[in-house]
Amino acid sequence: MSADSALPVTREGTAAGGPSVTGAGAVRTAGRRKPADRRLLTVLLGLVVPALILLAWHLSTASGFFRPSQLPSPASVLAAAVDLVQRGQLATHILISTQRVVLGFLIGSVLGVLAGALLGLSRLADILLTPTVGALRAVPSLAWVPLLVLWIGINEDSKVTLISIGAFFPVFTTLYLGLRHVDRNLVEAARAFGLNGVRLLATVQLPAVVPALFSGLRLALAQSWLFLVAAELIASSMGLGFLLTDSQQTGRVDRIILAIILLAVIGKTTDALLGIAERWAVRRWA
Repeated sequence: MSADSALPVTREGTAAGGPSVTGAGAVRTAGRRKPADRRLLTVLLGLVVPALILLAWHLSTASGFFRPSQLPSPASVLAAAVDLVQRGQLATHILISTQRVVLGFLIGSVLGVLAGALLGLSRLADILLTPTVGALRAVPSLAWVPLLVLWIGINEDSKVTLISIGAFFPVFTTLYLGLRHVDRNLVEAARAFGLNGVRLLATVQLPAVVPALFSGLRLALAQSWLFLVAAELIASSMGLGFLLTDSQQTGRVDRIILAIILLAVIGKTTDALLGIAERWAVRRWA
C-alpha cells in the first residue's frame, strides 16, 4: 500500500495532512480581495480632505465670518447649479468645454510625441530646434490669444489651437528627455538584431519611455484644462471658462465657485481615466 493511500480522507475529498484545495482557494480569494480593499480605502481617505474643506466652508458661511458677496454658502452654490440645470445650460457648458479640451489635448499630444521623437532621436534636429522650442515654451498662454484671433479668427479653431499649444510642451519635453536617456546598450543590442528607424522606435525606445510619456500626457491634460479658461476668453458664449468670466461681470459669486468646482472635478476625473490607461500601458509595454 502506498503512503498516499494510507492517509485518511476528509469530507472535502483531500487527504488529512495533505494540501487543502478549499484552503488554497480561500487564500486566493482573500488575496484578490486585498487590492480591492486597499483601493476602496485609498478612495475613502482621499475624500477626507474635501469633506473637511466642505465642512469648514459651511461653518464659515453659517457663522457669518464671510459675507455672501464674498463666499456664498454650499447651499447657494448647489442652488445655482440646480438653476443652470433647469435652464438646460449646465450640461451644455460642461460638454462644450470637455470637447474643446479633448480635441486640443489629442492634437497637442500627437504633435508633442512627433516633435519629441524627432528631437530625441536626431542629434542634428536637437541642435537646430531645441533652443527655439525652449523659447516658445516660455511664452505665456494669454500672449497667444491676440495672434490666434488675427491668424485664425474668432471661432472654435482658435480655441482648440490654444489648448493644443498648452498640451504640446509637457508631452514634448518628457518624451524628448526620456528618449535622450534610453540605455544605449539596449539600443545597440536592438540594432544588432536588425532593428532600425521606426521599428527600433516602436519596439525598443518608446516602450522604454512609457512611464515618462504618460507623465507628460497627464501634465498635458492638466495644462489643457488650464489653457481652456484662456481659450474661452476668445469671444465665447458657452463653456466653463465663459461661465467664470460672465459670472464675474454679473457679480454671481455662487456661479464662479460652481465653475471652479466643476473644473476641479472634471479635471480630476479625466486624469483618473488617463491613469487607468497608464497602468495598462505600463503592464503591456514597460
